[in-house]
Amino acid sequence: MRLSAAVLCALVAVQAAVLLAALPSAQAGELKVGYYSKKCKGVENVIKWHVIRALKANRRTGAALVRLLFHDCFVRGCDGSVLLDASHENPHPEKVAPVNIGLAAFDLLEEIKAAVEKRCPGVVSCSDILIYAARDAGSILSNGHIHFDVPAGRLDGFVSSADEAQAELPDSTHDVQKLIDNFARKNFTVEELVILSGAHSIGQGHCSSFTGRLGEPSSQITPSYQNLLKYKCSQGGNPPVDNNVRDEDMDVVARFMPGFTSRVRKIPDFLDNSYYHNNLAKIVTFHSDWTLLTHKEAFGHVKEYADNATLWDEDFADSMLKLSKLPMPAGSKGEIRKKCSVINHRLY
Repeated sequence: MRLSAAVLCALVAVQAAVLLAALPSAQAGELKVGYYSKKCKGVENVIKWHVIRALKANRRTGAALVRLLFHDCFVRGCDGSVLLDASHENPHPEKVAPVNIGLAAFDLLEEIKAAVEKRCPGVVSCSDILIYAARDAGSILSNGHIHFDVPAGRLDGFVSSADEAQAELPDSTHDVQKLIDNFARKNFTVEELVILSGAHSIGQGHCSSFTGRLGEPSSQITPSYQNLLKYKCSQGGNPPVDNNVRDEDMDVVARFMPGFTSRVRKIPDFLDNSYYHNNLAKIVTFHSDWTLLTHKEAFGHVKEYADNATLWDEDFADSMLKLSKLPMPAGSKGEIRKKCSVINHRLY
């Protein structure tokens, strides 16, 4: 007897539900700084050692970790759901959503998880490891100016949906009001939207994420920078482009923005307030960055942080801490995964 596609999908869904119901699980308790001080002594140092080593090999990994924290916590809270790979039961997890293009550092987190499991089997969640690792990356990329103590005790979730990620995460094409509404749903203010946008001083974006910028008027993007972006994207293959023009190749900057060459850095990805200077100069990659200038309160904060680097360092740390506390949906259960990319029942 042949089964229709709809019936097969329904059977798979039922099978997944039965498997999840059978999993050992728990509800997350209250987060606490020093949560692992007795449960897994020294775990933060283990994680930091791996992060330092990874960033020495490739500094870009730090930006990837910071981005992963945001993309995990903004969807279903900080539950490690963005780390899950596709499976038979779930062929479309969060990481394959278009809005998540370019996410990276998954291999590093698996490496850290394996080291932590050897030290303390079944104790430290992948979601906590991600928060610790992103915190350490931010500290390294800011030369120690950005740091916060991480309250821990998170569980790893069972649910990961590309459709949910696409609906929940802010898009690089959004206008300011859509961004404000999006952040408000997570209880973040206009100021915190502007603060967290400052992370675009590091990292890269794909051309598909800012196609519209290539045709925007000079009132929204400096023509020389627009020409640089057009050149980079003309290379084909939807290449990644540095979010911060100071991280671009010197030859490319000299060709399109010769007056900017003195600000090009040999070492990329310094997490600082340069994003706000770039935004005021209309040399930011995403429409969602430029659009902050069109809102009175947001524009005021862009100017505020351009003028005060120390204030942004402090406020960014506070906003990252708040982000790291976003909870799983009410009533959700979780586990301590043995591998970050797969829920435990698939390991047997």
